[in-house]
Amino acid sequence: MNLKDYSAVTPEFCRLAKLCEERDIINPELYTKYQVKRGLRDLDGKGVLTGLTEISTINSYKVIDGVSTPIDGELYYRGININDLVHGFTSEGRFGYEETVYLLLFGELPTMEELTNFKELLGSYRLLPKHFTRDVIMKTPNKDIMNSLAKSILTLSSYDSKTLDISIPNVLRQSIELIANFPALAVYSYLAYRHYELGRGLYIHQQKPELSTAENLLRLLRKNKEYTQTEARILDLALVLHAEHGGGNNSTFTTHVVTSSGTDTYSSVAASLCSLKGPKHGGANVKVKLMFDDLKANVKNWDNESQLRDYLSDILDKKAFDKSGLIYGMGHAVYSISDPRSNLFEKFVSKLSDEKGRQEEYNLYLNVARIAKEVIADKRKIYKGVSPNIDFYSGFVYSMLDLPEELFTPLFAVARIAGWSAHRIEELINANKIIRPAYMSIAENRTYVPLGDR
Repeated sequence: MNLKDYSAVTPEFCRLAKLCEERDIINPELYTKYQVKRGLRDLDGKGVLTGLTEISTINSYKVIDGVSTPIDGELYYRGININDLVHGFTSEGRFGYEETVYLLLFGELPTMEELTNFKELLGSYRLLPKHFTRDVIMKTPNKDIMNSLAKSILTLSSYDSKTLDISIPNVLRQSIELIANFPALAVYSYLAYRHYELGRGLYIHQQKPELSTAENLLRLLRKNKEYTQTEARILDLALVLHAEHGGGNNSTFTTHVVTSSGTDTYSSVAASLCSLKGPKHGGANVKVKLMFDDLKANVKNWDNESQLRDYLSDILDKKAFDKSGLIYGMGHAVYSISDPRSNLFEKFVSKLSDEKGRQEEYNLYLNVARIAKEVIADKRKIYKGVSPNIDFYSGFVYSMLDLPEELFTPLFAVARIAGWSAHRIEELINANKIIRPAYMSIAENRTYVPLGDR
């Protein structure tokens, strides 16, 4: 594939870029003056209320005697505590993602017969359109798998005779098809990049309708199609924990905004994908993995608390890793004391690290999580506590599953398409009003100057 070389930036281009940077600066004091909620969040970090939902509930505090008091984070899918949901399917030795999708879409836990029928429905949609893999995915490989996913989603609209039909039955059909297709779209996009850009061997396996989403992911990705039950079940858990997280997270809010315009399902999902890929959102799991790679290279003794503390302090002081001043995977916009998804994940991470012989790395993660909270508390003025979020462990889990780094964020999308679909349907049913918040213009009026007089 021939790529244009944009490395040689001309002096004129530099001048124009500098003009943008200088002209578009807004005095930060004006945001306070006009009471603008930057990031749609109050100064105490609480989100500005922009909508209502029944799909999931997030609790990070309770009002006790009139005082907002932080609590261990709670997450509910359709009113069911995530801890109870996970315990339900893991205690019975079942995969849980398909059950979770049903719950999010239809608002109720399925009976055994309903779950069986729904799995069969998903299985019937797992095959991509004829020649789609060859003509769409293989011919335009891209290292950025999220961009490949967005391209594939938009192209799938060409294979749908009812693309623009936003009736609930049709949107539900499109949503279930996309949920079924996401594993293949993500893995095939990676395999195309792996073959055409890295010169590695190429193999394409078909999804098996009777397998779970997690099993199909591992089967598609591995040349020998083999995986252990522990691997499949912890990947299934990752999908469940990433499937939904309220209407206010960036990509799901994007779903609501784009859906409110009346556009089609493929456009809505593509927009949410592009939101999710950002390192401040779904791309954070890659950042955590890279940060730990850098830590391992620069901290000689992983058991030395002083060395770990110094390294983490250097990160906050913008002296280490990417100089951003952020310890990735620590803290969350909503949670304070703990992220329930991280707590659930951590219990299973221990088991997988034992199976993979990587207990030393697992202990490193535990130590960093503990020390980072103390270092952040010492160096930052924060309105709430910090704790490991779901991204803190997910990158480590994916590396133990031998999943390539390029697929870390796409796997988030494979899971979150369930939540996006539920929120899109909810928006279509209830709102019927385009989302258009206000922006205040602070530009001064000026007189037009004829070209010859400038």
